[in-house]
Amino acid sequence: MSIIGPHVDLQIDGNAALVVASSSGLGKASAKALAREGANVVINGRNEDRLEEARKEVEEVATNEVVAQQGDLTDTDDITELVNTTVEEFGTIDHLVTSAGGPPSGEFLETTDEDWEHAYELLVMSVVRLAREAAPHLKEGDGGTIVTITSRTVKEAKENLVLSNSVRMGVVGLEKTLSKEFAPEVRSNTLLPGSHETSRIENLIESAIERGDYENYEEGLEDWAGNPLGRIGDPMELGDTVAFLSSPKSGYINGAALPIEGGSTESNL
Repeated sequence: MSIIGPHVDLQIDGNAALVVASSSGLGKASAKALAREGANVVINGRNEDRLEEARKEVEEVATNEVVAQQGDLTDTDDITELVNTTVEEFGTIDHLVTSAGGPPSGEFLETTDEDWEHAYELLVMSVVRLAREAAPHLKEGDGGTIVTITSRTVKEAKENLVLSNSVRMGVVGLEKTLSKEFAPEVRSNTLLPGSHETSRIENLIESAIERGDYENYEEGLEDWAGNPLGRIGDPMELGDTVAFLSSPKSGYINGAALPIEGGSTESNL
């Protein structure tokens, strides 16, 4: 399912986008949506083989260039190289999309200082460093954008996810601050995804089938849905939202935190 088809001109053709943690999942969907709309895209991941597979997949829908840059988001040198590669390849950075894999599940008393420090480095400091490095390039024009992908857990804490519930809040506070400090040249927004049918969810369902928790994959999908729409999200639905927020079509949206979760959270705002 796609909320924005290729027949809609989002006016980002030829723009340069850096999409991190994009060798799989929601990051890859974001890269595909931007590439399909004509942006030149740099994708990123830690695993070289998986990153190359993602590059080929993104290229299938791209109308301009796709570059793959291996790197670890907890490594400051790798982050600098990601930004430098994008600028060397495309001359600037118009759009920055940040994402990262979720930290380990667990209750508060099960977590160590090292767990907290790693989660903070991965989820918060990666965004801090990327935004700092990319800022001069994003500000060069009048249409720069930052989209941070976090989680619905920042609005509604979930059981057994203390690290995600707590640490991701820092990204939302940063995004809101950047929406003020970087404006008007750069708009900053964040997305709060719920369950989407990514490879991670597929693997979890398949493992649950092997344990006997579900009879088949469809039953597992229904269990993961848990929202008023009665279905799990398609990653491209989130990717299309990233492309929209990166485009002039969303030009008056700034500092927003948008849930993409089928209405599953109970909070009013």
